[in-house]
Amino acid sequence: MSILGRIRAHLVPARLWLGEKRYDSLGSNVIRVSETRLIKGPCESAELEGLEYIAKHTSIPVPKVHRAHRVDGHLYIEMEYIQGDTLQDKWIKSRDLSVTAKQAIVKQVAAYVDELRRLEPPQKGIVASADLGKCLDVRVGFHDHLRGQTPLEDATKVFDEAVTVCHSRQYRTCFAHADLCPRNIIVRDGEVAAIIDWQFAGWYPEYWEYTKAHFGILDMPDWYEELRNAIPRYDDELAAERVLWVQLDQPGMFQCTAWRLQTFFTTSNCHIIWATFARFPPGVRNDGRIDSRDSGSLGFYRTYETTSKTYNS
Repeated sequence: MSILGRIRAHLVPARLWLGEKRYDSLGSNVIRVSETRLIKGPCESAELEGLEYIAKHTSIPVPKVHRAHRVDGHLYIEMEYIQGDTLQDKWIKSRDLSVTAKQAIVKQVAAYVDELRRLEPPQKGIVASADLGKCLDVRVGFHDHLRGQTPLEDATKVFDEAVTVCHSRQYRTCFAHADLCPRNIIVRDGEVAAIIDWQFAGWYPEYWEYTKAHFGILDMPDWYEELRNAIPRYDDELAAERVLWVQLDQPGMFQCTAWRLQTFFTTSNCHIIWATFARFPPGVRNDGRIDSRDSGSLGFYRTYETTSKTYNS
């Protein structure tokens, strides 16, 4: 890091403190520091990778990244502050969005999703951040949350036929925002001004955007209805994940190093090249190996292959 870079990093805490005093809160780790900029952090590198990748390869409006700071080993992203309101606030709290206006905004969002889906992955079958690094997920149903003790042939008995059906399919890899909800869409003058919060973004199975969009915390039935009519639907996969959301407890937040699905959830074999977790859920030891007693989510096991050894169920 240059001398100027070190000076800027040392000034970040003071800028954050002043920003908290001067501006309204934007979130737990997002602070506006000027009329045109904010600083978000600590962040994971996946968010920075996602913002830069999307800005370079698509027409999707995202906050411009000005600088990335390292403060005490943590990443802070200094980016553009986007003027406008969240779609969540406009949709729920305001009456100035007509049905036609809502449909127009969803149509814009759908066009951006289509852009994401047309991006070519650097490798087939990859699940990783934009630059093939660690990706982050906090949801039940992420396919590397391997827990439980349910071989694939017993999936229907334990869970539901929908889960088994999904495991018999092949999926292509697409880029996904992976948290496409109204609070992460900034609107201004009736149009999408920016899509924000790319911390979960990366390369995922093709249905990921659709199913993850249904994890919203607010009851917005008309939003979901409009979205379902505008982007490719994966209702079987959504039904399967809903079964698992009910039956599996929340695994909590942890990071996953990039891994690769050699075969997406086939009935004959599911090979996963596994690395390590930054935080270790039950059944994953800190040497990166997987305990075959601990499988779950949609990742029912046959054989798990790490970078060094193979563990048979």
